[in-house]
Amino acid sequence: MTAQPASRPIERALISVSDKEGIVDFARFLADRGVQILSTGGSARALAEAGVPVKEVSEHTGFPEIMDGRVKTLHPRIHGGLLARRDVADHVEAMTDYGIQPIDLLVVNLYPFEATVAAGADYETAIENIDIGGPAMIRAAAKNHTHVTVVVDPADYAAVRLDMETGNGATSADLRRRLAHTAYSRTAAYDSAISAWFSGVLGDAYPGRLTLSGERSQALRYGENPHQGAALYRTGETRPGVATARQLQGKELSFNNINDTDAAFELVSEFEEPAVAIIKHANPSGTAIGETLAEAYDRALACDPVSAFGGIVAVNRPLDAITANRLTDIFLEVVIAPDASEEAREILAAKKNLRLLLTGGMADPRAPGMNVRSVAGGLLFQSRDGGHVTTDDLKVVTRRAPTAAELADLLFAFRVAKHVKSNAIVYAKNRATVGVGAGQMSRIDSARIAARKAADFARDAGEAETRTKGSAVASDAFFPFADGLLTTIEAGATAVIQPGGSVRDAEVIDAADKAGIAMVFTGMRHFRH
Repeated sequence: MTAQPASRPIERALISVSDKEGIVDFARFLADRGVQILSTGGSARALAEAGVPVKEVSEHTGFPEIMDGRVKTLHPRIHGGLLARRDVADHVEAMTDYGIQPIDLLVVNLYPFEATVAAGADYETAIENIDIGGPAMIRAAAKNHTHVTVVVDPADYAAVRLDMETGNGATSADLRRRLAHTAYSRTAAYDSAISAWFSGVLGDAYPGRLTLSGERSQALRYGENPHQGAALYRTGETRPGVATARQLQGKELSFNNINDTDAAFELVSEFEEPAVAIIKHANPSGTAIGETLAEAYDRALACDPVSAFGGIVAVNRPLDAITANRLTDIFLEVVIAPDASEEAREILAAKKNLRLLLTGGMADPRAPGMNVRSVAGGLLFQSRDGGHVTTDDLKVVTRRAPTAAELADLLFAFRVAKHVKSNAIVYAKNRATVGVGAGQMSRIDSARIAARKAADFARDAGEAETRTKGSAVASDAFFPFADGLLTTIEAGATAVIQPGGSVRDAEVIDAADKAGIAMVFTGMRHFRH
């Protein structure tokens, strides 16, 4: 890195902000240090009304604002003042020849394009909220950060003040470099938001050039493992969930906490009735519906009380005191809910390390959205799995149709299977999971593991028969052979839901008919890798 020239005190600043938080105090600080302040439009009025001496940019340039303010700072006396290198003789000579005065500090934040679009603005309003002069000045100042300090975030006013107070009116090279990085990050995110909006307008979900941006909301201690770095970024999506939730208590969330909590909340959002999902390593160890959250929790916990230890619990109703008391009986990492009563909050507060997250609402499982995953040299981009199977979507393919109770369990199990790592097999009874087989290379293994665990926990609870007897079973993808289906029948399942579509569907249907069970096809697969 080349040596930086000696910093000179800030003598002239240009202020043009849409977010006026803290600007009057900051401008007054500058004025008190003898800094000349240039400004535009609403910023100039706000400063003048507060008694801060200010010079209009149009007076500085000798050129009026035109075209409804679209052209006001796009002028050589502005951009020359920002871009001129003070240590290059030709630049200094040009400034003298053309009456350009150096601008040492630029304070700009942009037209609120993102907020305007999020509020549902029409096309013309969105276009008018695309800032041109602001990004141009920011990029100019950031490029010339050796000589110019650029501030795009009110949170950085304090750092500039401190540097000026300790640096005899100048800022340090380190601060200017950091602020230049912040500036380019902001203009990149701004352009990304505009590009994404245009993609939406054009109905182009997968544009020829993809731009992504996010704002870091949390630097994490490490990633999945201690030797990996990690951070959480927010994209601006307002979908309720872990990234937008408010944490009321507990330790800082880890990478794995965030990943698992997202999985838990997305799953529990699938259900309209009171529901609870318990997640371990991004897979549900138990999920259930109940008349109350407490009942749903007890039934979800019963599916696999061992794996629930150190797990994540998500609920789809405001957390009540009765359920909160249940949650304190075992060690949990995170509880996430749309809200919680004061009594429930007080109960969980006794568990100092337990993280309690409140989202303010539930996620819509059918809302459009995107998922992104990195691969070597690229990104995999796909729409969110918003598939939602109802009774009308089902095709009965066996001689026996499912009963009403079996049908309810089939639909429940298939919704859960959507959130289980493939290959996924889910046994359910009375709309509660009784066995979950996840992430196996063979669908038979998933079916066997889920059945075996259900039998083990039934035995441990002193129950007379395995919990999969009389259950409904869901498979996230088709059975390629009859052997996987036969494994579930051996476990006691009486009804099966699967996508269908195998070249051996007839063989699988025949096996179901011989066993006297009911089977329905969904025509929809839910792979989750």
